[in-house]
Amino acid sequence: MLDRDLAELYGVETSQLKRAVKRNIRRFEGDDFLMMLSQEEILRCQIGTSSWGGNRYGVYAFTEMGVAMLSSVLRSETAIEINRQIMRAFVSLRKLLSLTDTTNRIDLIERELREVKEEMNASLADQNDINEDTRAQLDAISMALAELQAKEPAKKERKPIGFILLKNGWRWRKQG
Repeated sequence: MLDRDLAELYGVETSQLKRAVKRNIRRFEGDDFLMMLSQEEILRCQIGTSSWGGNRYGVYAFTEMGVAMLSSVLRSETAIEINRQIMRAFVSLRKLLSLTDTTNRIDLIERELREVKEEMNASLADQNDINEDTRAQLDAISMALAELQAKEPAKKERKPIGFILLKNGWRWRKQG
C-alpha cells in the first residue's frame, strides 16, 4: 500500500506518517517492510504530482509487514486500535497453530506407536514359534535320555587283555 492511502486509513496526514517512519526507520529496514518508489514507478502508477511538476517527496510503498509495523509507530486512535487488532490476530493465530501442531504431533506419535506395537507383536509371534519348536525338540531329547537311562546296559563278557604269567615266563595274551 502507498503512504498516502495508509495515512488516510490511519487518519493522519501523509507528512506525519512519513515523519513517523523516518523517526523509526530501523523498524522498517529491508525490502520486506518498506520500499521507496522511483520517479519512474511513480509515473507508471500515475500517482498525483505537485504543482511544481513532480512529486516533491519520495513515495513509500508498504508491504503487509510494513503496514503492521506502521500501526505500532503512529499515535492516532485508529492506528492504536489497528495495532491492538493485529496483536490479537497474531495471538489467536499462534494459538491455532500450536493446537494444529500439537494435533499433528499426537497423530504422528499414535501412528508410530501403532507401528511399534505391530512390530512387537510380530516379533513375539516369531519368538513363540521358535519357543514351541525348541520346546518340542527338548521334549524329544528328554524322552530319548529317559529311555536310555531306563535300559540296563547289556553286560557282555570281556576277555582279559595283557600279559599272563606262565611258569616259564611272561607271555602276551591274544584276544579273540
